[in-house]
Amino acid sequence: MGDSSTIRIPPFKYIHVLDNIVNVTRIEIGPQTYVRRDHELVVTDPTDFVKLAPRTYVKIADPAIFKDGKPEQTEFGQVKNRFGDVEIRTSDSHSEPFPLYPNERLIGRVEKYIVVQQNTALKLVALRDFEDSIAVAGKTVSRKAGDEWVRVGPFTYIPRIEEEIVTVINAQVIRPNTALKLSAEKDLVDALGNKRKVNEKWLIRETGSYLPRLYERVEGIVQGVVLTDKKAIKLRAINDFVDVYKKKRRAGEEWLVTTKLAQVHIPDVYEEDCGIVSAYTLSNRQYCIVHNPIDENGRNHWGARELRKGELTFFPGPGEELEDGVQEIIVLGEDEALLLAAREEFTDDQKKTRKPGEKWMIIGPREYIPSVEVIVVEKRKSIPLDEKEGIYIRDNNTGEVRTCKGSTYLLKAHESLWEKELPPAVEELIALQKMGQAYVPPKINDKGELVYDVKEVKNYRRDKTKVVTFRVPHNTAVQLFDYKNQKTRVVFGPELVMLEPDEHFTVISLSGGKPKREGVIKSLALNLGPDFMTDVVFVETLDHAKLSLQLSYNWHFSYDKNKIEDCQKLFSVKDFVGDACKSIASRVRGAVSAISFEDFHTKSSTIIRSAVFGYNQDGSFREEFKIVANNLVITSVDIQSVEPVDPKTRESLEKSVTLAIEITTKSQEAAAKHQAERMEQEAKGELERQTLEDLSKAEEAKKKLLELQAQSASIASSGQAIAEARAKAESKKIEGEAEVKQAELRAKAFEIENSAEIERQQKEQEAEVQHKEALYELEVQKAQQLAEIETAKFKQVIAAIGRETLVAISKAGPEMKAKLLSGLGLKGYLVTDGKNPINLMNTANGFLGTIGQN
Repeated sequence: MGDSSTIRIPPFKYIHVLDNIVNVTRIEIGPQTYVRRDHELVVTDPTDFVKLAPRTYVKIADPAIFKDGKPEQTEFGQVKNRFGDVEIRTSDSHSEPFPLYPNERLIGRVEKYIVVQQNTALKLVALRDFEDSIAVAGKTVSRKAGDEWVRVGPFTYIPRIEEEIVTVINAQVIRPNTALKLSAEKDLVDALGNKRKVNEKWLIRETGSYLPRLYERVEGIVQGVVLTDKKAIKLRAINDFVDVYKKKRRAGEEWLVTTKLAQVHIPDVYEEDCGIVSAYTLSNRQYCIVHNPIDENGRNHWGARELRKGELTFFPGPGEELEDGVQEIIVLGEDEALLLAAREEFTDDQKKTRKPGEKWMIIGPREYIPSVEVIVVEKRKSIPLDEKEGIYIRDNNTGEVRTCKGSTYLLKAHESLWEKELPPAVEELIALQKMGQAYVPPKINDKGELVYDVKEVKNYRRDKTKVVTFRVPHNTAVQLFDYKNQKTRVVFGPELVMLEPDEHFTVISLSGGKPKREGVIKSLALNLGPDFMTDVVFVETLDHAKLSLQLSYNWHFSYDKNKIEDCQKLFSVKDFVGDACKSIASRVRGAVSAISFEDFHTKSSTIIRSAVFGYNQDGSFREEFKIVANNLVITSVDIQSVEPVDPKTRESLEKSVTLAIEITTKSQEAAAKHQAERMEQEAKGELERQTLEDLSKAEEAKKKLLELQAQSASIASSGQAIAEARAKAESKKIEGEAEVKQAELRAKAFEIENSAEIERQQKEQEAEVQHKEALYELEVQKAQQLAEIETAKFKQVIAAIGRETLVAISKAGPEMKAKLLSGLGLKGYLVTDGKNPINLMNTANGFLGTIGQN
């Protein structure tokens, strides 16, 4: 553009031209055709005028200075500008398009006027000192730089250089049950005329729209809490203040707001919401104990307790606590009672003074609500006890423990259930019996060891307050010791043992296994036998052969139940199995040690029996071996096995046994061979003798055969003729007998047919007679039933009509006829038909018939 010498400037456009001679920039406005001189320079291309639409404005930086509508110029022709200043040109003052003079700059773009709606305001700040005649109608206000003020709509805001918009303030809508929370940015006077300090907060509770004033900061909307008969709000005061209900509150004070004060409560700025409190509703069957109750003045009685009964609805106040919540009225049955204790001295409902700590009982059936002075220690129930059941009872005053058996019992106030402790071994044995394992049988484990399979008893829990019972099995005995009375008693089975408070079981610890080991078997019941026990005894012979003997003993106890000494002797030996086995083993070892191995091997049974039982004076074995200490009787000894302990002895024993077996086998083979040869010779002789006898018998049989052949030949010739004659005669005889038999059979068949036909006809006639009789009987029954039905029907009709009705019916005809004749007025006339006279009744009937036809 700077190189072109001719520039066409359209209307409403302009260019800036620099005169290099005087160094001045001027403006050229179209429409025109501008011819540039050599010393001139076109600074800008043709530019549009600034056009302001209605209700718009624009900001101009470094504006030109105008006077009488024209820009002022220097003596050199340069337009004067207010450098560093800004001018706002509006559509009201510059309705026509205008150019920008040299050094003028457009800030931003053309903007519309700001329309401030209703319930809206502008917060303005003064950028420089000026006189404001717009903010307050009809009044000029001096504004200082930094001053702030608010202009409330509705209005159209035209920007000015002297002021600036800080923010747009929108009105806050306060709905029902809400409030607007405000705070003061500076000291001010609020809309209600109250003086507010910096950072002071307050609420606007009136519903509608609220436009915050200058220096009022919106903190938010506070929602109200809807209160009901079952819901209240708990508040705490942050500072000292007077609440909305005109009540003065102290900092830290807590209170409740219920429906008695308001249906909806909006927490104040100095109120801290501690939460919603629900009401407790007590029915007529409920009560509660309140700690720290509040009096009528709203003060807590700290440490006090108050009883509240239903029907009642209340809110727990600040500091109030319910002891165990809402409780049901205590209902006692016929077999129930309450154990009570007094907290403090008071007079109960029976006008009896109770001392602190005193205990007493109330017995059902009844209802009971404990007062605040009473502690409910426990609820007791009558304990039903069978004949073989009981409980341990302790007298808390004297400390005495007793048992109660076989009756229903209710503990007294000074009594309590006592728990009887038992040793762990006794507990385990009783638990095993309760779980169905009274006796623990031994078994061999994987290692070949003898063990006793005992069930786990961890899950069994004994009620220690009940009398300990133990079922004594048949043929056993149990010993009990009373430590208080220092007495012992023995119970024989089958029986149920019930322990007294100071009694304890005697635990029996017996040896077990092979060989016997101490303490393997534990039991409460002593088996009285007969039974057997097995033990392994190690012995050494005279020739130092070591043997292992497995012996089995049959045993039983010899006692008399009626003798106390015999009963006590049964338990005098702690381990009768171990002691008996040791005693017998010592005798066996002593006897075997004086005999060689060969002798013992051949006479082991005799040697052991003699060692255990001994001999009588006559030299025979004794029948039993009795241990006097506990009356244990051994009746027999069985040798189950004999095994050498020494390996060399075992080998020699095996060799001797093998040799003995071999010798025995060979001797048996020789005897069998000799016997077989002898039997063979005897068989050969018997065979030859039998052959000779058979030959002689064959000759005799041949002789008899020849004789019989001769007789047969002589008889054959004469016998043939006789046989033929006899055969013919026999044939004729048979034919005659057959014909006679056939005739008899035909006659008999005819007789049977005739008798059958006669019998058939008789039965047919009898059946027909019975049928007709049955029909006649049915007809007779039918006639009788119909007659009865008719009779009953007639009776019911007569009964339904009634006697008076029948009389009235019988009289109705004659009376009507008599009235009809009297109505005709006939007196002394006789009406006849010419042959026979008729009575008046027939006449009346004729009249009635005529009337009916008419």
